[in-house]
Amino acid sequence: MNNTFFISISIEEAAEKIYDAVVNGSITGELIDGYEIAGHDKKCIVLVFEKHYYRAGNRLTLTVTLDDFEDNARVHYVSGGGGEGLFKFDWGASESFAEIVPSVLEKYKIK
Repeated sequence: MNNTFFISISIEEAAEKIYDAVVNGSITGELIDGYEIAGHDKKCIVLVFEKHYYRAGNRLTLTVTLDDFEDNARVHYVSGGGGEGLFKFDWGASESFAEIVPSVLEKYKIK
């Protein structure tokens, strides 16, 4: 899975779009933490979301890191926490949660 890509919009705009998709677009999605660090006209935003997935039988996390350290804004994301037992089988719920990020930002991706 390639979970890092560049976008043509600001990291603030991207963070807002992701927030809207996860929190406003879901009954159980919530932002559990957010952190920003800035300096020398550059910024990094880290967002940690949580959402209940019935098919996984528990809550999953989605961590999104956005930065503008290079010429274009960069997005990196990962989902985890799904599954039960030793093999962590989650019926694809973790992947579904993670796919919110590229789906929401698809039209802004730099190829």
